[in-house]
Amino acid sequence: MTTFVAVHGAWSAGWAWHRFHPLMAKWGHRLLTPTCTGLGERGHLISPWVGLSTHIEDVCRVLEFEDLRDIVLVGHSYGGMVVTGVLDKMPERIRHLVYLDALLPESGEAALDVLPAEHGRAIDKLVETQGYGWLIPPPPLPPDTPAWDVELARTRRLPQPVRTFREPLLLRPSHCPVPRTYVYCRKANEFDSFARSAQRAQKDPSFAYFEMDASHNPHITQPLELARLLDDIADARSVPEKA
Repeated sequence: MTTFVAVHGAWSAGWAWHRFHPLMAKWGHRLLTPTCTGLGERGHLISPWVGLSTHIEDVCRVLEFEDLRDIVLVGHSYGGMVVTGVLDKMPERIRHLVYLDALLPESGEAALDVLPAEHGRAIDKLVETQGYGWLIPPPPLPPDTPAWDVELARTRRLPQPVRTFREPLLLRPSHCPVPRTYVYCRKANEFDSFARSAQRAQKDPSFAYFEMDASHNPHITQPLELARLLDDIADARSVPEKA
């Protein structure tokens, strides 16, 4: 059995992985899907001071209080920023780190630095015109999202504090001994927001790299295919061969 910890993306929460729990259980794995402060069922804790460091601390505390070790840590979308920070703080607890169509930052970068410039400008405009100067309203879901999931998300996707996108990630100057995999979803949004991160992973020989013919949320639109890939990663015990 492998323990997976999946960190959700912006505007989302642990509920978004609802299709994944029976699949992971079918293969004998344990899946935890913590929700970051200010989102989902923890939306009542939202404030302008919630930032990236808050969300990193959220996940670190889950690993500590659940005494989780030898885990496969999965970061989806904005969650790539979070899991990079968690790896920096708790590398001894992580067996494998998976970036699922996620931001792959370098030290000193904020999420807005890793996103395409035009996407960043669009976010800044939304914050000023619709987010009261500190919130990022949730964007539409990909067009291939099942209608049932669109309805589920209608009241569950919440605005994201912009501080989480503007706070830089400061990493220790140390070598990363943990195997890492990047999964890029080819059906990109209008900005192709994760192409830059995918290119970074492709150029890094320490990464395994895979692509899925999927839109940005394969845990919703292609859960079985993604679950099979994660099961293979769990079995590998090391970096799989590049796809």
